[in-house]
Amino acid sequence: MTQLKQTQENRAFMEMLKVAREWLAQRGPLEIAEKTGIIYDKENSNFHFASLGTKVCIRYPDYEITPNINEWQQLVILHYMKLADGTPLTGKWMAMGEAKDGLIRGGDFDRRCENVIRQRLNQVSIEAFSEKCLNLGGRIIDSNADFTVQFDFLPRYPLLLKLWFADEEFPASGKLLLDASANHYLMIEDAVTAGQVLMEELVGVF
Repeated sequence: MTQLKQTQENRAFMEMLKVAREWLAQRGPLEIAEKTGIIYDKENSNFHFASLGTKVCIRYPDYEITPNINEWQQLVILHYMKLADGTPLTGKWMAMGEAKDGLIRGGDFDRRCENVIRQRLNQVSIEAFSEKCLNLGGRIIDSNADFTVQFDFLPRYPLLLKLWFADEEFPASGKLLLDASANHYLMIEDAVTAGQVLMEELVGVF
C-alpha cells in the first residue's frame, strides 16, 4: 500500500469514527444498552462486553474504546451501537450474500472465505485450530458439519463458522454465517468487515 493511499484511508477512517461518535452523542446510554445488549456501568460511566475473547470497554460519553483493538473493529462496534434496534436473534443462519444489499459485497466475501478455508485448513491440525477458536471466545457446537463454532462478535451479533474436512474425494470447505436478524444490527459493509476481522484472527491475512 502506498503512503498516499494509507493516508487517505486513515483520513476516511477518522472521519467515519467522528461521525459515529457524534451520532451516538444524541442517544442516552441506557437506550443504547437496551438495544444492543451491551452492559452499561452507570457508576463508572462505561459500556463493557466481550468480543472475540477480548474484554472491551467503551467510555461514555466520548466513546473511546479500550484496549486498542483493530481500528476497523472499533468502527464496527460504534456502528452496531448506532444501528441496533433490539430485534431478538432468530437462530436461523444465512450467508453474507443473503444479507440486505449483500449480493455483491457479501457474495464476494462468501467466495473468498470458501477459498481461504479450502487452501489453508489442510495446513493446520484441527486441535490447533480448535484451540485458536476457543481463545477467541468461540463455542464448539454440534451441527451437520464436521466442525462448527459460534463466535459472539457482538452481544447480539453472532458469527457461525461451519467446516467440512478434506477427504479422498473432496477438499476442505466451509462458510461463515450470520443470524437472520443481522440486518437489524449492521449494514453489509460492516458485516463484511466483522467477517474479515474474524477470519484474519483465525487464518492470518484474509
